[in-house]
Amino acid sequence: MRSKTKQKMAKKEAKKLEYFTDWKYAPSPEATDHIRLQKQYELFINGKFVKPNSGKYFDTINPATEEKISSIAEANDKDVDTAVKAARGAYDKTWSKMPAKERAKYIYRIARLIQERARELSVIETMDGGKSIRESRDIDVPLAANHFFYYAGWADKLEYAFPNRHPKSLGVAGQVIPWNFPLLMAAWKIAPALATGNTVVLKPAETTSLTALKLAEIIQESGLPDGVVNIITGHGPVGASMVNHKDINKIAFTGSTNVGKWIQKAIAGTDKKLTLELGGKAANIIFEDAPINQAVEGIVNGIFFNQGHVCCAGSRLFVQESVADEVIRKLKDRLETLIVGDPLDKNTDIGAINSKMQLNKINEYLKIGVNDGAEMYQSSCSIPKKGFFVRPTLFLNTSQSHRISQEEIFGPVLAVQTFRTIEEVIEKANNIPYGLSAGVWTDKGSRIFNMTSKLRAGVVWANTYNKFDPTSPFGGYKESGFGREGGLHGLMPYLKF
Repeated sequence: MRSKTKQKMAKKEAKKLEYFTDWKYAPSPEATDHIRLQKQYELFINGKFVKPNSGKYFDTINPATEEKISSIAEANDKDVDTAVKAARGAYDKTWSKMPAKERAKYIYRIARLIQERARELSVIETMDGGKSIRESRDIDVPLAANHFFYYAGWADKLEYAFPNRHPKSLGVAGQVIPWNFPLLMAAWKIAPALATGNTVVLKPAETTSLTALKLAEIIQESGLPDGVVNIITGHGPVGASMVNHKDINKIAFTGSTNVGKWIQKAIAGTDKKLTLELGGKAANIIFEDAPINQAVEGIVNGIFFNQGHVCCAGSRLFVQESVADEVIRKLKDRLETLIVGDPLDKNTDIGAINSKMQLNKINEYLKIGVNDGAEMYQSSCSIPKKGFFVRPTLFLNTSQSHRISQEEIFGPVLAVQTFRTIEEVIEKANNIPYGLSAGVWTDKGSRIFNMTSKLRAGVVWANTYNKFDPTSPFGGYKESGFGREGGLHGLMPYLKF
């Protein structure tokens, strides 16, 4: 009797879905005529935009159209040295001697300017990175401003944050950020460094340098003393030069696990402090008593809306056997409603993959999953002929031994497994080299607390996913790195006691 009732309900839901998917949204592109972009961007050193010592530039392209946006300066070792000297001079002569409440005013001013230019920053972030305008507009840019606001508040309260420990700044911080959250990652790194009295040399990812350079314009406009923040662009060797520079006191890196391991070896034997936020392969766990519709939407939000371009993306789904069929059916139905296309269109759910190289990597993993025997399901949606796009993909009937269940793909690809008991799912979720984040969906608070104590993940979301706040620390275990960014904990890596 119950099975017949379930079948009737499923048919009703299918009819509703068919009704709504028949609707076609008219295009709703975000305007670009209000943004200001230069044809060529220089390095930002000592408060000024200066030409690179190498005389070389590289193109940054729009991944949705494959068209060139601008030329970006390629720094070399001499440029890195110049930037570090500028940061050291600013630290010794100005920033470390400035009263903390005055430093806070500058940080607050940067936050306000980000808010004022939020629309422009959102569009540029989407053009350069490929993420949907909804994500840039509603998440990335507001959170970037909020991090500067939050840490402006801590600048003159460090003695209260760490009572009886006499916190002191380190000096010059070298910071390297990835391409998936260019402006937000810059805020995560720069704001706490400035609040604690340090100066900064930051290198954005070569494929997404534009919003960091727009942030340099904002910093210039804010009146921040020359040399306090320096932004230099380029490829991997620029970051390596920063890591190896003798006058840098602290390295903060967000990126791949392999590069993180290299950095750890490179600074061994030095007195440099280090924080690493590396790869992830997060487990999203749905128990049979979970609010299923809410959970399905959370799964979609955790892996598909951001193109899987977050290190904490919920790319492994564990569903309790008794509700697995229902969850998978609803997940497939939901995938059919997702719109893949122009990231600047406000209707778009899934934008472009950041680069051709990343697109090739994702496609390679799709082949690996099929060859390893997993069942692949992709949305039937159309994708643009030009640009770097991938349909949202489910892999069903996967196991712990599948590479798609163990390795970070960094794309809109979800590997699904089932489980029966709590002990089984905890063992499966933890049986991985990474430990950055996880999600738990259940109606029982006691079960949530039990899971959070057993899961080896730096962040565990309960009945939600991918929610960030500047007051909350973020970071991982194992090969996902060490140290925390955000919250009170985010101040500690930039201080000595």
